[in-house]
Parts: sequence; structure tokens; C-alpha cells
Amino acid sequence: MRKLLVTTVALTLLAGAAAAEPPALDARIDALARTWDHVNYEVQGPAKVNQLAAIAAQADALAKQYPGRAEPLIWVGIALSTEAGAKGGMGALGLAKEARASLERAEKINPNALNGSVYTSLGSLYYQVPGFPVAFGDKAKARAYLTKALAANPKGVDPNYFYGDFLFKEGQYADAERVLQTALAAPARPGREVADRGRHAEAAALLARVRAKRG
Repeated sequence: MRKLLVTTVALTLLAGAAAAEPPALDARIDALARTWDHVNYEVQGPAKVNQLAAIAAQADALAKQYPGRAEPLIWVGIALSTEAGAKGGMGALGLAKEARASLERAEKINPNALNGSVYTSLGSLYYQVPGFPVAFGDKAKARAYLTKALAANPKGVDPNYFYGDFLFKEGQYADAERVLQTALAAPARPGREVADRGRHAEAAALLARVRAKRG
């Protein structure tokens, strides 16, 4: 009986720890997101690259601490891909490959985590990096991932913005205009005000370019 009681107590404690784990992780993921928002939209110059690298390192530490969760891996991918964009040049390709690897690991764990952000991030990588033989860019894969992103989060500002950007680059201006209008009408994300302002500004600027092309 005593052994059974001890086992029951241990299981209760483990269950309590497991129940406490997601909120603790969620709070840390939210903090990472807000830090990325600030760095991506409000920091310029070499400091931006360094701070994005720091975010990637923090997300990687969380991924090691919570190996069964996709969210930290998604943020590793987002931070690395943003760092690649800020850094530019051939040195960015290695970062882009690391970002893709992290996002693919997240996809295997839970592709629907963070409202399907893994699809948005992979899709944006596939159309923004060069294709073979320089890198892994692939327009067909980009379209497939971005379509999945919209299915997972049809009203989200990020999937609509990136799909709109992809369609613009493909010369599909009517579709790009429609998608970007959805991006501009996206609901606000509590705690992500900096990102919302920045992404809406990008979407508005891109929409103006689309309309100029359409005449």
C-alpha cells in the first residue's frame, strides 16, 4: 500500500509538472516573439544581425529544453531566416539552410503550432532564396507551403502578406491585390502591436506597388 501511495504521489507530481510546462514555455515563446518584433522593426545596422543571432540562440536553448515542442524550433527558423535577410550576401545562405532544417524539424513535430507559422516561414524561404545550383529556392514548394499557411490561418497578417509578396513576384497582380487587402484587414494580435504595425506598413507599401503594376 505504501509503495502504491508513493507511486500515486509521484505520478501526481509529474502530472502537475507536465501541466505547468506549457504555460511556462508559452510565456517564454511570447517574450521571444516580442523581442523579435522589436529587433526586426526597430533596430538597424550591425546590431540587428547580432540581436537576431541572440534570439536564435535563446530559441535553440528552449528547443533543447522542450524537445517535444515545435514552437521553439519555429522561432529558431524565424530568427535565422530574418538574420539571413539582414546579413545578405553568400554568408546568408548558410543561415537560410539552418533555418530550413529547424523549420522542417518543427513541421514533423506539429505543423499547426503557432497557427501554422512553420508553413509561412518555409514558404517565404523557398521563394526568397536563390534556386539550384546556388541554393534551395523552389517556387512550386513556396506556393504549396504558402497555400497551407493560408489554410491554417486564413485571416492572418503574415501568411497573407507573404503570399501576396510571392504572387507579386510571380506577376499575378490581381490575386496579389486581393491577398494583400486581407493582410491589411487582419485582426490585431494582443502583445504583437509592434509587429502588426510593421507588417501592415509593409503590406500597404506592397499593395501600392501592385496597384501601380495593374495601372
